[in-house]
Amino acid sequence: MNRKEFLQLGEDITNNRSPEKNTYKEILRTPDNDILGMLNGADLIRNKYFGKEIHLCTICNGKSGRCSEDCRFCSQSAFFNTDAPVYPIMEKEELIKGGLHACETPINRYSIVTTGKGLPAKEVKAVAEAMAEIDGSKIGKCASLGVLDEKDLLLLKTAGISRYHHNLETSKSYFSEVCTTHTYEERVNTILSAKKLGLEVCSGGIFGIGETDDHILELALTLRELDVDSVPINFLIPIKGTPFEAMHNLTPLRCLKIISLFRYILPDKEIIICGGREQNLGEIHPMVFYAGASGIMTGDYLTRVGRTLSKDMDMIHRLGLKIRKKKGDS
Repeated sequence: MNRKEFLQLGEDITNNRSPEKNTYKEILRTPDNDILGMLNGADLIRNKYFGKEIHLCTICNGKSGRCSEDCRFCSQSAFFNTDAPVYPIMEKEELIKGGLHACETPINRYSIVTTGKGLPAKEVKAVAEAMAEIDGSKIGKCASLGVLDEKDLLLLKTAGISRYHHNLETSKSYFSEVCTTHTYEERVNTILSAKKLGLEVCSGGIFGIGETDDHILELALTLRELDVDSVPINFLIPIKGTPFEAMHNLTPLRCLKIISLFRYILPDKEIIICGGREQNLGEIHPMVFYAGASGIMTGDYLTRVGRTLSKDMDMIHRLGLKIRKKKGDS
């Protein structure tokens, strides 16, 4: 596809004319020398639904390490020998601390993330009690606590948490190559339970873990079918000690193609670029917005150092974009 065709595709999508599946496959096959045309269409779509406003979120690693699951990219799995920090659920004051700080910044959403297949009920209650202490009128509240049942999810909602994060990580057809200790259906069912209770859902994946173009497309179409609200895109940072430590499957331009594909398939959904953006995109990292991203995760990641808020704010302003006005949850 050339620049004109990509722009037409963007126009069609913003006018609610969905392309055929083969058109999506062409996006990831775009030659590197035609990538600017691909970005033009994705940027047109992003601008239609989000304008020049960029969403900022940040996380707190509320419980780290010794995870019972064997996700092969993850430094926190108890199956692998890594240097990831290990500690139990934080005290309430520590869980609240990051949220209170974020309330005084332009950050739009704060999330508490914990290790493990699913957080025990007692610890879910501790997260809920901490989040209830944060003023929802000053910041959106999110939690990522693994596979939970409706009772636990309802407790989070009652505490003022409006969004639940639960990544599918990859496509159903590739999932067994990434994790064997739980099923894809368990992840999907958690998303469905959260939606049933009226919670917004944040769900995406990680790329550079050996997936094919077909796997990427399958994941994007699954997320569209599930009608999630927000899609975090992570790029693998190979961690020593994990089975994927030697994987180096990404180039900066391939990262942009993946982001663009998701924008073409999910035109009106939040697309947030998270882990691995600097490491994998290098000097063209700011181009994630022109590829279709409407948000970024700022600050540190779960077990790796991220970018400071001041650097991200400076980057956004230099690009002629602006940080989205705070709405909170109240």
